[in-house]
Amino acid sequence: MSTSPQATPGGTTGYADTHEHHDTRAAWRTGLVVFAGTIMIVAGVFQALAGLVALFRNEVYVVGLNYVYSFDVTTWGWIHLIVGILVAVAGAAVLAGQTWGRVVGVALAVVSMLVNFMFIPYYPVWSLLIIALDVFVIWALCTSPREAVDV
Repeated sequence: MSTSPQATPGGTTGYADTHEHHDTRAAWRTGLVVFAGTIMIVAGVFQALAGLVALFRNEVYVVGLNYVYSFDVTTWGWIHLIVGILVAVAGAAVLAGQTWGRVVGVALAVVSMLVNFMFIPYYPVWSLLIIALDVFVIWALCTSPREAVDV
């Protein structure tokens, strides 16, 4: 019984195939982290802009009288502005390869999901889109390798 790698029909060995598979998986994971960091920055900026709209043009957002999570629109503006800025900063940290950026990014994505869930009656399509993007960000940051990602 031989311990040397056996050639496959394509002429490659099992060792090379395993190495290529590992490189492909690492590239996908790195790409997902870069995409998650970019999405965090873009979504954070958009969320901050939505907060500014709520602060300066609060008549844009209208909700019925019987909503459980009804805050003043100005309060929602400050919430979105602060969460948006924090998410964008964490996204920049993720792109810089900072471990704390990933941890904070997951926590802020959860906070962003909760905030947007409560904001659904004010701006439903936007809120649901941000929730979906936050789910992806959490998945990408939790499944990525622990080593820092160089961008």
